[in-house]
Amino acid sequence: MRTIVLAALLAGTAATPAFAQNGAAFTGPRVEGIVGYDSLKSGNDDGDGVDTSDDEGDESIDGVAYGIGVGYDFDLGGVVAGVEAEYMDSSANQEADETTPDGLGFTSRVEAGRDIYVGGRIGFPVTPSTLLYVKGGYTNTSIEAGYETDSDSFEFDTNVDGYRLGAGVEQKFGTNLYGKLEYRYSNYTNIDFDDDFDLDDFESEDVGGPIDLDRHQVVASIGMRF
Repeated sequence: MRTIVLAALLAGTAATPAFAQNGAAFTGPRVEGIVGYDSLKSGNDDGDGVDTSDDEGDESIDGVAYGIGVGYDFDLGGVVAGVEAEYMDSSANQEADETTPDGLGFTSRVEAGRDIYVGGRIGFPVTPSTLLYVKGGYTNTSIEAGYETDSDSFEFDTNVDGYRLGAGVEQKFGTNLYGKLEYRYSNYTNIDFDDDFDLDDFESEDVGGPIDLDRHQVVASIGMRF
């Protein structure tokens, strides 16, 4: 009888779903370095109200995003849930010769600055060393911009709030090392510098106003889990 009981226990252990074991491989605190492609684009049909069709400018700016991230993950029995935070910067910038609806020519400059993200993720281990996950949370970024005519110039910088959604894959290498490949989309809807605009050559309604900004990033990470 004892032999039969032991055999049943062993059989039950062998039948335990692999997912429950896989989840434990992705738990605990982690820290990572992040780098990848960064693109910001006006989500409005008319962009910022200016015409860039006659030059090299357009309504998007591209560059390299880079920074660090930290997180903590929990095994919920076949599902991995975690909290995370990032501090990023970007080389994305653009300078272009533009024209207002009134026909006034000027030079514009836009640069992406630091980006802070706080959010969470839910993952599903598909092998003992591979995790597929989705994420979402709050993001705040800084934007620097300037306009210059023949006789005047204007510069401003602002911080804007938004949300971020993303998905990716995490691959475990050895005991503590891991890598990630991730796509994320961010949206910022409250960029408005009309109150600060002060350029003598044209009225503030000629350029500026609320801007709906979309951000697309594809990034890779290398990290350590402790």
